[in-house]
Parts: sequence; C-alpha cells; structure tokens
Amino acid sequence: QVQLVESGGGLVQAGGSLRLSCAASGRTFSSYAMGWFRQAPGKEREFVASITWRGESTYYADSVKGRFTISRDNAKNTVYLQMNSLKPEETAVYYCAVQAQGYSGSTYLGDFGSWGQGTQVTVSS
Repeated sequence: QVQLVESGGGLVQAGGSLRLSCAASGRTFSSYAMGWFRQAPGKEREFVASITWRGESTYYADSVKGRFTISRDNAKNTVYLQMNSLKPEETAVYYCAVQAQGYSGSTYLGDFGSWGQGTQVTVSS
C-alpha cells in the first residue's frame, strides 16, 4: 500500500505560480502511474494531470494544458505539479493519487486510489 502526503499549497495572486509535491511511502511507488486531482468547495473532484510510472507520458485536463506540468522523481518517491498562471477559479484542495487500474491517461476518478489528505491552493483575484 502506498501512502501519500501532499504539500506546497498556499495563497497566491492570480497569475502566480505554485509547485505542489506529493511524497509517497512504500517500495512500489515507481510501479504506478500517478495523478493530481482538485476539488473546489461545492464541486466534484476533478482530474488535473497524470503521469505514467516511468514518466514518459503525461496527460492534462484541457483547462490546465500549457500552464501546469506534472513530473516525478522515482528516486525520491515524489510527484510534482508545477502550476503557472493560476486563476481564482482554480482555488481548491489538490490531491494526489495512485492510478490503481484503467488505461494510461485515464481521467476517471474510480481508477485512482490511496488518496493523500490534500493541500489547499487559494488564488486571489
């Protein structure tokens, strides 16, 4: 079982940047694709980005393409989400998760598990 801990959230002005980290425990981290999701108040959790287990392929929600970058360092058991040009509507709790099933590039919430506790990102206008 992989346990995940997100960090790096905070308050940023619109147009600013943040880098989120997701530290994983467990020896099988490098065997899994990983994803980032977010959940705004009163809304459903939504897919943001994912990365294959070797990092050779990445996938993004249309709304973040060109602004967000997902990466991973398997030697450090860590996945990152670099977020640039942030918008107020992207205020949410950001979660990382293990892709336990499904095809590469899946955005389906049910394909992911071992959720971390989340990290709050607040973008002020």
